[in-house]
This record gives sequence, C-alpha cells and structure tokens, in this order.
Amino acid sequence: MEGVTDYFANEILRKRSYLTVDICRRVIQNPIKKEIQSDGRIRFWGRIKEFGDKYLRVVTLEDGFTIHNAFIDRNFKP
Repeated sequence: MEGVTDYFANEILRKRSYLTVDICRRVIQNPIKKEIQSDGRIRFWGRIKEFGDKYLRVVTLEDGFTIHNAFIDRNFKP
C-alpha cells in the first residue's frame, strides 16, 4: 500500500476497521490543527462527520504524507 507505513497497513487498519486511507488523507489535506512532534512526525486533527463529528488524529512521518498512525482523539478540544 503506497503512502502508508507497514505499521499502519498491517496493524492500524486491521485493528480500526472504521478507518480508511481516504479519510486520513482528508484530515491531512484540511486539518483543524497541525503540530510537529519532537521526533519530527506530524500530527493532524480533523472533524469527521461519518464518526459522529468526532476528531481524528492522523500522524505522518516527517514528509507530511506517509501515514503512520490514526485514531479517534477523545481528548482533543479545538
């Protein structure tokens, strides 16, 4: 799978069947908030209507494109 880490493809998508690469890409392309972690990875947050207006956090590698992790962030406050 292109544009995702092996971890994302093999672990995250398997454990979180509600996620798709397309949903994650939407968050990356139009984030509510963006933050660079100390390790250089980038966090993106976006509101997802399909999930009842919950916030999804997507973590990419340093390139800002390759998806590494994604999950519903229950503690995020815009």
